[in-house]
Amino acid sequence: MKRTHHCAQLSAADLGSSVSLIGWVDSIRDHGGILFIDLRDRKGITQVKFDPHVNAALGAQAATLKPESVIGVSGTIVARPEGTVNKTLPTGAIEVDAAELTIHNLSETPPFPLDDVGGDKVNEDLRLTYRYLDLRRPKMRKNLQVRHKATKAIRDYFDAQEFIEVETPALFKSTPEGAREYLVPSRIHPGEFYALSQSPQQFKQILMVAGVERYFQIARCFRDEDLRADRQMEFTQVDVEASFITREDVYRLFEGMVRKVWLDVLGTDLATPFQRMAYSEAMNRFGVDKPDLRFGLELTDLSDTFKDSAFKVFQATVAGGGVIKAINAKGLADLTQGELKNLEDIAKSLGAKGLAFIKAEKGEWKSPIVKFFSEAEKSALTAKLGIEEGDVVFFAAATWDKACAILGRIRLEAAQLLVKRGKMTIRHEDWRFLWVIDFPLMSYDEERGGYAATHHPFTSPVPEDIAFLDSDPRKVRGQHYDLVLNGMELGGGSIRIHQPALQKKVFEDVLKIPADVVESRFGYMLKAFTFGAPPHGGIAFGLDRMVALLCGTTSIRDVIAFPKTQRGQDLMAQSPTPVTAKQLKELHIQTVIPE
Repeated sequence: MKRTHHCAQLSAADLGSSVSLIGWVDSIRDHGGILFIDLRDRKGITQVKFDPHVNAALGAQAATLKPESVIGVSGTIVARPEGTVNKTLPTGAIEVDAAELTIHNLSETPPFPLDDVGGDKVNEDLRLTYRYLDLRRPKMRKNLQVRHKATKAIRDYFDAQEFIEVETPALFKSTPEGAREYLVPSRIHPGEFYALSQSPQQFKQILMVAGVERYFQIARCFRDEDLRADRQMEFTQVDVEASFITREDVYRLFEGMVRKVWLDVLGTDLATPFQRMAYSEAMNRFGVDKPDLRFGLELTDLSDTFKDSAFKVFQATVAGGGVIKAINAKGLADLTQGELKNLEDIAKSLGAKGLAFIKAEKGEWKSPIVKFFSEAEKSALTAKLGIEEGDVVFFAAATWDKACAILGRIRLEAAQLLVKRGKMTIRHEDWRFLWVIDFPLMSYDEERGGYAATHHPFTSPVPEDIAFLDSDPRKVRGQHYDLVLNGMELGGGSIRIHQPALQKKVFEDVLKIPADVVESRFGYMLKAFTFGAPPHGGIAFGLDRMVALLCGTTSIRDVIAFPKTQRGQDLMAQSPTPVTAKQLKELHIQTVIPE
């Protein structure tokens, strides 16, 4: 290597030593003709001095440098003069008195500041266009290091638990019952396509049939779905499967993994076991199956209160089998008309006709609907919601699932408004892990007029509920579990169906997949199950989401080296791009561009 030390390695103990350093010019300062350059590598910064009075040629050479140029420097370690020590730097007590300079590459002026303060203010599209510069920023460099440490901790943990890492194919077959797939045309099989694997789900179950017993993989997965801050078209998951395992075994195993990751990366020793909550309780209390437990604002059911109300909207909803739910956003009665309008728009986007509310201000309740409430109903509201001066109550009148979804979202929005006002504190480092369990195995799709798997069709029913598969599939609980942290789903999994007759029944009798389609998509798997498939289960963790939480960022794009934008573009490499007619001909396909 061209260096004797890294730029964060030197200290007063090295005074008088001859050293060679190499890195990027972080900054340049001219003090009366003497140039001071902060030289940066991946470890840190060392100050280098070029004195033209001592070496005019070297000083002139240094004067041509620009920030982000790559240079090599040789010289002697000397103490900084009294009063110039930088106590914020590990190397702040010394500097290199330069005797030799090698310019490896001069840099153009970067399009944005490469420090964290300036870089964070830059439009994300510009940062992604120059991602190689964005990754030089200290925060981004740290994020990549956190990802490396987390991945290493995971591999070390599962190795110690006697799991083996097995790679599964990226090119799979099309099984379009889940998210939209990426299709890859086959050149040697005209008219036929591979699909990029959405998950190694079927392969890892086949590995259980193969007797591997304990498998894991840091797996690359692909889904052609709308992107957002916590979703990318290509993502990484920690994929795990084990034979002869129960749900309790899964909880203990993965709590151990998470605990090791947090300890190795952050030095934080998490308390286990993690809290558990049934799906129905999570929805009833928080309106979502991935609740953020760092704050309250819980939902309250008021259906009994309003079942005979003079307010016909509420009364009719309950009579029709719906529910009345409410939350008290304590202290938020000062919300503006604009903020209230935004909350109403959010509620409407989730199927509400509006957003009924009550403000408790100046000793009275202000609302268009209060005039319809009886004194008994007002008393019940006060008792159940604890309404005080300065509070605002929001209502949802709808089917149970829709009312939960509406107020679940309003709860999150109200919390952010309270944080903005300084009336609530939500700490990122308040790690509130939660297992959400006892999900329904099936949900009814009104538009399609049939049942759909809540998780995926390989999830095993709770044994005592199997009889309901014939009479009422909505009563069947699945052996499915999600691990949630601070309102974000980290991972989900289940105990799988391992008996071919039961798997075939779920496919054909419950999900109504035609027998020939079942055979085409899953025939090999059902056949494998006839050769002594063991009971098995597992889970998949989103590595990107986990690392984002460890780094304190809300966007997984900040922890992926080369992410796509929300429009699915790589702005740096400028992809996707058109391909030539010759390439399309070789693949036996042609494109149709929409007008």
